[in-house]
Amino acid sequence: MKLLKIDEVTSITKKDFIKNYKKKQKPLLIKGYAKQWPTFNQWNLDYIKERAKGQQVPIYNNKPADADKSSDTPALFMNMEDFITEIQNQPSDKRIFFYIIKHKLPELLEHFTYPDLGMKIFKQIHTLFFGGSKARVLMHYDVDMSDFLHVHFEGRKRILLFDQKQSKYLYRVPLSVHTIEAIDYENPDYEKYPALKKAQGFEVFMEHGDLLYIPCAWWHFNRYLEPGFSMSMREMPSPLRFKNFMNTIYHVFIMRYTDKICRKIGKEKWIRYKENWAFKNATK
Repeated sequence: MKLLKIDEVTSITKKDFIKNYKKKQKPLLIKGYAKQWPTFNQWNLDYIKERAKGQQVPIYNNKPADADKSSDTPALFMNMEDFITEIQNQPSDKRIFFYIIKHKLPELLEHFTYPDLGMKIFKQIHTLFFGGSKARVLMHYDVDMSDFLHVHFEGRKRILLFDQKQSKYLYRVPLSVHTIEAIDYENPDYEKYPALKKAQGFEVFMEHGDLLYIPCAWWHFNRYLEPGFSMSMREMPSPLRFKNFMNTIYHVFIMRYTDKICRKIGKEKWIRYKENWAFKNATK
């Protein structure tokens, strides 16, 4: 894989952001962006551990999803304070996926200000994602097909980004938004997956307070290098952008549920069939 350095700034005007990044659908890292928030000191694991104490949360890990279950089925459930204590004190591949702030910790919404970047943020589903120092999220793009802002807190995090033109080299699994799960993007096996050598993307290292703009349908692989968490703010696709809007409808309501039905019926055979299909497509 050829990984380039992403554009980095410490500040940017709305006009420049829209012109040079949003309209061009090009990712951007804004270093230390969240540090300007008046109550930025609330954005840490200890604060959340205390305020969300007693909450039962679904936990995921690095193991592939069970073929007999839905791909979004959690590995187990834990109390939030126990989960955070574990990832703070020992290496762990445990992570929390899609923790909706409005439902789980609404007071946290008072501790940030919306970025003035010309994006129409959907304010109902700001979400948090947590991970231990061994946690990773497989290569995927978001099924709702939205542009989004990703703000990271606490330990460092590594992200790989690829646009949709690279799909053919990433071993995309048909009828899904992810690639073959067995691929190790930290140590690619180019003998087994030779098409990966042609993939061109970006490598990003995020630190406490950094903000990353990820355009619609960009592939991303996340690896927590230290215990930490991130918040995502999404811009919902507009019906005025017809092609993008119809893409969202297809991904969320047609492709997603077609795969769920086939997975329920075919189980392991369906998963293997799709992965072989992905391998053949990439080999071409």
